[in-house]
Amino acid sequence: MKTVKVFHYDAFTKTAGKGNPAGVIFVAETYTTNEMQEIARQIGFSECAFVLPSQKADLQLRYFTPGAEVNLCGHATVASIFALYNGLAAEDAPIRKRVETKAGIIDIVYRPDTKEVSMTQAAAVFEPFTGNVKALLGTIGLNAEDLDPRYPVVYGSTGLWTLILPVKTLDACSRMVPDHHAFPPVLTERPNTSVHPLCVETIHPEATLHGRHFSAAITGRVEDPITGTACGVMGAYYITFMDPGMESCDILIEQGQEAGYDGLVHVWAHKTGGSTEVQIAGTAVYVEDLQAQI
Repeated sequence: MKTVKVFHYDAFTKTAGKGNPAGVIFVAETYTTNEMQEIARQIGFSECAFVLPSQKADLQLRYFTPGAEVNLCGHATVASIFALYNGLAAEDAPIRKRVETKAGIIDIVYRPDTKEVSMTQAAAVFEPFTGNVKALLGTIGLNAEDLDPRYPVVYGSTGLWTLILPVKTLDACSRMVPDHHAFPPVLTERPNTSVHPLCVETIHPEATLHGRHFSAAITGRVEDPITGTACGVMGAYYITFMDPGMESCDILIEQGQEAGYDGLVHVWAHKTGGSTEVQIAGTAVYVEDLQAQI
């Protein structure tokens, strides 16, 4: 039996307890894939990130939910890079790294002066949802009157697939009660996808969009309070479907308030060469050391 130290960081906040928790495990090349999965299961966060060497980039990150490995995770990336480089002095130059993930190699920048981590995601891809929208709304406790008909229900990815579901109001967001085991039969095209409702009403006046994120049934989690990859999809969705005349956006997205958190994710999206490029940024805070037994 081995004891594994897991560093708990909260991402997209400067206040412990208000961001999205992630476990960060260093020197992860000493663990097998099954051991990584067991560590993530014991810790129970929406994601744990494992830091490994890479032959293709400066370092490699692997991401595990309690139930499965996923290709990319924004908040765990922010937490990991913050954990690696937070010891730098404010006057030091920004750190630029290329990070290997199962979604491809992504570009990362850490700014010691602001303690902000930015990450470039994969170009946005959207696919139509052709299933039963009423049944989809029912899986999160809403009805047809809550849907915002101005915008489409679509699958979107900037490295990890999620379903974007536009609703009318913050009140609808507050009434959501997800049954994520009901997702797969409704998500006929991509049954192991998360559901990400959004609305244009916000709590923070500086935010442009409000979101919630309900995890795919396969992950073993119900709600991920603040999500970097899904917020990247939201940024691309914003200039693709909500304001298609825009060539780019620089917005803040709020998330997690219904679950007792208070996250803000900085998102940039811009159209170039027939694709939509996305970048997100946020900071993090150390919370505590945890342990897993393998």
